[in-house]
Amino acid sequence: MTGGHEQLTARLDEVTVAMESLTVMLDSELDLGQMLQAVCDHVVQVVPGADMASITLVREGLPETVASTDQRAVNFDREQYRIGDGPCLRAAETGQPVRVGVGAVGDVWPQFVSKAEQLGVASFLAAPLTVDEDMSGAVNLFGFGEHGFSELGTKILELYTATVVFGLRSARRYFAARELIDQLNRALETRAVIDQAKGILMAAHRITAEEAFQRLVKRSQDGNRKLHEVAAEFVEAVATTTA
Repeated sequence: MTGGHEQLTARLDEVTVAMESLTVMLDSELDLGQMLQAVCDHVVQVVPGADMASITLVREGLPETVASTDQRAVNFDREQYRIGDGPCLRAAETGQPVRVGVGAVGDVWPQFVSKAEQLGVASFLAAPLTVDEDMSGAVNLFGFGEHGFSELGTKILELYTATVVFGLRSARRYFAARELIDQLNRALETRAVIDQAKGILMAAHRITAEEAFQRLVKRSQDGNRKLHEVAAEFVEAVATTTA
């Protein structure tokens, strides 16, 4: 009993160290690909019975394997994508872990079992990734032994999925914020060139800001072009003429 307790403690210590290293990775640089690959590499070391690992992400209804420890795991995932069902897709869809011994699900997923037998996979465990309404997925473990994975293995894997979800959500927030900043910068640049064109028209024709703006709008409509493009072209033409 003592030996089993010590073994469990050592296993949890490994998980703790792995979680800390993943957190440091996210803090130091937002390299999502490296983080996902690190998760795959770690889980096969600490989850009992895990021989291969992969991560499936489902975006706009399309599943994709974004990290793995073995090309056989990728091939296995792709077979599930091809038939449109299987443990990893079921976990992504339902948000619940799927833990199976391959020999027990022949009636449910006959094509899945056939592919598993070809690759020598006898046990499978998928823990769901629920990121947001636009992205889901699963962390997938493959075992060559007929153990079907344990409850402890499931709990350990769920710790990793929590880290993956955190990383994915952080990345999506980061990229959304960057896109918003880019949009704001483009809007400011657009506004600046329109104001510059208005100022030139006002000075040249002694008209109001509104009248200058309407002239630009008319040019835009007549040429079926965007207002800021017309303004930029006008400013450039004036600069060229006065140079």
